[in-house]
Amino acid sequence: MATRRGASLACCCVFLLFFMENVHGNPNYGEALAKSLLFFQGQRSGRLPKTQQITWRSNSGLSDGKLAQVDLTGGYYDAGDNVKFNFPMAFTTTMLSWSTLEYGENLGSHLSNARTSIRWATDYLLKCATATPGKLYVGVGDPNVDHKCWERPEDMDTVRSVYSVSQSNPGSDVAGETAAALAAASMVFSTVDPKYSNLLLRTAKKVMQFAMLYRGTYSDSLGSAVCPFYCSYSGYTDELMWGAAWLFSATNDVTYFNFLKSVGDDSGTDIFSWDNKYAGAHVLLARRALLNKDTNFEQYRQEAENFMCKILPDSPMTSTQYTQGGLMFKLPESNLQYVTSITFLLTTYAKHMTATQHNFDCGNYVVTPNHLINLAKRQASCLIH
Repeated sequence: MATRRGASLACCCVFLLFFMENVHGNPNYGEALAKSLLFFQGQRSGRLPKTQQITWRSNSGLSDGKLAQVDLTGGYYDAGDNVKFNFPMAFTTTMLSWSTLEYGENLGSHLSNARTSIRWATDYLLKCATATPGKLYVGVGDPNVDHKCWERPEDMDTVRSVYSVSQSNPGSDVAGETAAALAAASMVFSTVDPKYSNLLLRTAKKVMQFAMLYRGTYSDSLGSAVCPFYCSYSGYTDELMWGAAWLFSATNDVTYFNFLKSVGDDSGTDIFSWDNKYAGAHVLLARRALLNKDTNFEQYRQEAENFMCKILPDSPMTSTQYTQGGLMFKLPESNLQYVTSITFLLTTYAKHMTATQHNFDCGNYVVTPNHLINLAKRQASCLIH
């Protein structure tokens, strides 16, 4: 299904940053990263700037939000569609921000492009979160109609339906992910644009409060407007955890840590994607156990390592299949989205292990940072070739 490709394609650059030292070798990670960032320009909705490099794209979706009498222009189209699905778009934004926070020093001249890609999304997400009190807009464009009509966004004549969640029609999952995206981005812009960073963080807090207070899945509230395209298959608890983890990272407010301890968890997951965020939250929080030696986060270190044990092919605890060529295989529908997002977790956890000279065990199998890095390189090479 076309819409499932959006998250995987948009996340294709996030783990390449780790390998940027090999900018002229084979594979050339620097070239792959540049093209991955350029992809976002091809997906832009709204009025395009003079700096637009993909010149065969032009202004589109300039009346988005008009049916609700609000301005919802901007953001990104989903894969080959002309729909703006905020759930995967916000996840992509969170991951772009996380990759920039972790590997920004490796980006060189690409750093400004990464920030621009993030801001194109967050400018739109801010509109969605602030346009109407008590509502969070979560999408533009009727996916059922759009899927039947193949046309350029510049030429589209399909209805630009507007979808939102509210107190009476909750969407804790999409709200939690939106809060995560805004909070993570606030950290990216904290020094380069403090005013914008503060706006992102203030809005993230309000959206997260909405997600926590009014519980429910957005696919239950919106039905065929989001299903079967981006249903919330895993429920909303993972997004509550993910959003709280990012707000805690951005603020150090113990309120979010206490909330983390109060929500449920899933220690058995071996997936990380736009729909299932548990593993990402575990790796993000485990950072404090490794780098800060904070025993309050020891649970998340163990959860993160349990996840790695399920991914590593030689681990006695593995639950992951690999192709003959060595590519990770999780699910048949748009498998590469799982490869890219999981590989990012491998590289990031390896980075923190290296910094602290940390190893861990999968049963009787000792895992070093190089085990994770080598597996990540194999995935990157498979994808680039």
